[in-house]
Amino acid sequence: MPKMKTHRGAAKRFKKTASGKFKRGHAFKSHILEKKSAKRKRNLRQATMVSAADTQKLRELLPY
Repeated sequence: MPKMKTHRGAAKRFKKTASGKFKRGHAFKSHILEKKSAKRKRNLRQATMVSAADTQKLRELLPY
């Protein structure tokens, strides 16, 4: 059986943690920033975890 390929688009957006969970960045941080508060923009900088419902699909996209 051939090796599985990593989904390169997903690899650029998600990182696997040591415990097997996935980290992701927040959306809504690229433009139209004037109307967003400084607190909101500051909180969007922080990475967060992918939900449990999406983790199984990511395991298939990022096998290694």
